[in-house]
Amino acid sequence: MDEVIQVTQWLSSITPTKKAKLFFFTTHADAPSPMVGSNDVDTHEETQLPLATTVALHNFKNIDEFLKKKVNTFSCYNVIENEITKTDYEYLRFYSACKYLDVVPPFLDLEKISAIQNKFEMTDEERDYRLLLDSADLVLEKVCDSLKPAGVSQMWTALRKDRNLIRGVKTIDIIGFFVDPNPTGIKECLFFFIVRFLQKADKINRVNTNRLERLIAQCDESSSCEEGKTIDFIIDSLRFYPTELYPFGFCLIMCVIEGRDGAMQEIEKTMEISRHLGMITHTEKNPTKETIELVKKELMKPKYQFYSSFTCWFMSHGDSNSMVLADGETIEREWFLTSFPDISTFQLKPKVFSMVSCRGANKFSLKGDEFEGQSATCDYYDIGSALIRNRMLDITDSVRDISYVQPMMDTLVAYSTILDHLSGRANTHGSIYVDRACVLMSENISRGRSLTEILEHLSQDLHEILQETMDEDRIVYKQACHYDSFFRKTLKLPYTRHPKEDVHSAPQ
Repeated sequence: MDEVIQVTQWLSSITPTKKAKLFFFTTHADAPSPMVGSNDVDTHEETQLPLATTVALHNFKNIDEFLKKKVNTFSCYNVIENEITKTDYEYLRFYSACKYLDVVPPFLDLEKISAIQNKFEMTDEERDYRLLLDSADLVLEKVCDSLKPAGVSQMWTALRKDRNLIRGVKTIDIIGFFVDPNPTGIKECLFFFIVRFLQKADKINRVNTNRLERLIAQCDESSSCEEGKTIDFIIDSLRFYPTELYPFGFCLIMCVIEGRDGAMQEIEKTMEISRHLGMITHTEKNPTKETIELVKKELMKPKYQFYSSFTCWFMSHGDSNSMVLADGETIEREWFLTSFPDISTFQLKPKVFSMVSCRGANKFSLKGDEFEGQSATCDYYDIGSALIRNRMLDITDSVRDISYVQPMMDTLVAYSTILDHLSGRANTHGSIYVDRACVLMSENISRGRSLTEILEHLSQDLHEILQETMDEDRIVYKQACHYDSFFRKTLKLPYTRHPKEDVHSAPQ
């Protein structure tokens, strides 16, 4: 059959709503860098003009033309070995979006997808199409699905009132002030236009969504939300780190085995809970400084930008400032923690470090009843938020910026013990902290708990356990863990386990 006819038939089989979503997912801007063939050409017209004209004319002609152009580009594309190009990236995004929406063209060359995945050095686990979907876009899709056409129309009206933001933007004028978002697919096009416009204007990104939340907050709840949804529910969905679908993220496990009883148990437990959470996991036994440098270099490869989060377990002996490696050398804990968050592939994504080692030799030893816990209560006063806001600074958009980010932002560091103190372990099971952390994470899957909630529960649980030193003094003591957070959103554990689905992988 003629290819033009095939493409036409394929497009005619896709609903307007799915066309809008396919366009949205395909025009995602977060591409690997550097890329062969990339340039600084403004893609404003490519990503926003088709949406604007579709909303204004209630006609999907320009979106159809965009999708035809993509299909034709991929059809003629020859995969070049070793060089990652912009088209490679776009091909993977297009395929994953089609797979997600169940609209894969029957004529799409899946062998090319496998060849591109080879260039990205993807493992079998990483060839699952869900890895290639951008989790932030999936969250925005759900927000759109939660709004009625009237709600998106109200967002548009609120956006149009911000004269400083829209001044001189031609696509805004193409759509006009009054919009009828009721025809099928138009609501989605208008919402996705608003999102891409705010992204291009550097007002929102995958972490900073305040400007979008403010637009939604101006909607009338009774007319703007789909059944069972509320404005608060929709806004709350934007306040979590986007970690939709499989995998939940990439997990790196580093464990010094030499001289650490139960170390293999630590590895088994952390691997089990990481996989249970739906993470793709890599383990380094007996790491050295050279190993760490090689791992950092590996994480800079373009394929890691497809992951939505990064987790690292580091288990070894240590003292107040350093950790002991397998070869007896030490590394500064601070150096380790500050070198990983700056890796570009995980910028604007949650990064969690669990540092399991002693930080000194002190012990919180128990010597009778003198440390009986005491409780205290506080009085809470109900102060209206409007009253508080009236007395606070008026922070305008002109003094806000989301372009420059401190490297440690979006990072959480969990310590198995407090500074200058021991981190307890059992002869056969290894670190007690690792054991309790894995148990609590496993128990809280599907309960909608956030990571920090679990860490707070872990702090309570661990501090209840009486431990005993292994020396001749046999001192009974307690251990206290804690964490330092630079998070800007909440990181929730997945509601359900997302195992790898081989049937969704491209052929190899």
